[in-house]
Amino acid sequence: MLLKIVNMKVWVSYTLSSLRQTYEEVRVVPIISIRNLSKTYASGFHALKNINLDIRQGEIFALLGPNGAGKTTLISIICGLVTPGEGQVLIDGEDNSSNFRATRSLIGLVPQELAIATFESVLATMNFSRGLFGKAPDSIHIEKVLRDLSLWDKRHERIVNLSGGMKRRVLIAKALAHEPKILFLDEPTAGIDVEQRHSMWGMVRRLRENGVTIILTTHYIDEAEEMADRIGVISEGEISVVEEKTVLMNKLGKKQLTLTLQAPLSSIPDELSTFSLELTDQGNVLVYTFDTQKENTGISDLLRQLDKLGIDFKDLHSSQSSLEEIFVSLVRDKGASLKP
Repeated sequence: MLLKIVNMKVWVSYTLSSLRQTYEEVRVVPIISIRNLSKTYASGFHALKNINLDIRQGEIFALLGPNGAGKTTLISIICGLVTPGEGQVLIDGEDNSSNFRATRSLIGLVPQELAIATFESVLATMNFSRGLFGKAPDSIHIEKVLRDLSLWDKRHERIVNLSGGMKRRVLIAKALAHEPKILFLDEPTAGIDVEQRHSMWGMVRRLRENGVTIILTTHYIDEAEEMADRIGVISEGEISVVEEKTVLMNKLGKKQLTLTLQAPLSSIPDELSTFSLELTDQGNVLVYTFDTQKENTGISDLLRQLDKLGIDFKDLHSSQSSLEEIFVSLVRDKGASLKP
C-alpha cells in the first residue's frame, strides 16, 4: 500500500510538472511573429530594415518611434495592406501573404485617420463592419462594445453629427465589431479628452483580460507607461529596443537625488568632483544622478562628504527617469546597449 501511495505521488507530481510546462509553452507562443522583414519603396526609401519581432498573445505592446520611423509601414504590412519587400509575417501561425483572408479576420485596426461613412448611423456602421468579415449578426456583442465605449446612447445618430472624440471611438467600435484576437490602436486617444482617455484605457485592459492582444502606437508617452506590458522602439526603420516596460525603466532609467540646501553655493566644491552633480535654482539645489543598477549608489558617500564640508540641506527627495526621457535618449542613440 505504501508503495502505491508513493507511486501515486510521483505520478501526480510528474503530471503537474508536465501541465505547468505545457502552460508555459502555450503562454509564450507569439500570436504575431515577424522574421527578416524589410520594405523599400519605389523612391528608394528604406522604410523597414530587417525587422525581427515576436508579439505575445494577450499582451499590450507599445510601439514607439518618431514620425517617419516606420511604425505605420510595419502595421500596414502586418495587416496585409502593404506588400513586404522581404521577410515573413505569421499571424497565429499563418502566413499573412498566402492566407490573407484568414489572418486579416483575426485583426482589428484603428487607423489615425477618421475614415468612416459619416452619413451612416453608428449602429449601421457597426453591423456593416461585422458583416464584412462574414460574421453573423450579434446584437448582444454590438451593444456591449458600444456601451463600453459610451456610444450606446448615440447608436442611431449619424456619424457626421458626432464630435471628433466620438468619431474616434466609433473607429474603435468598428474594429471590435468582428471580435478580433488582435487589435491595432494607432494613436487611439488623439483628440479625446482626459476623462475619455482613462475610460478607454479601462476598456483596453478588459480586452487584454479577455485574451485580446493589443498593439498600441502613441505619441503620449504616459499612455505607453500606463498601459504597456512591453515596449518596442523603432527608429529609422530598425527596432532598437524590445523589452518589458519595468525592466526597460530599471535598466535605462536613472534616479536623481535632489537636495535643497540651507545656504546657496556659488559652485560645486572640488571635493565633490567625483560625483555626478548639478547645481540649480541659483545655487540653492544640488542634484545627484546615480545608476540604480550599481550595488553602491554613492548616496551615503555623498552625504558623508557634504557633512564633512559643512554643507547642510533642509530637504531631499528622489525621482526616477520617466519613459519619455528614456525614449528620447534611445532615439538620440538607437545603438544604446541594454546590457547591465
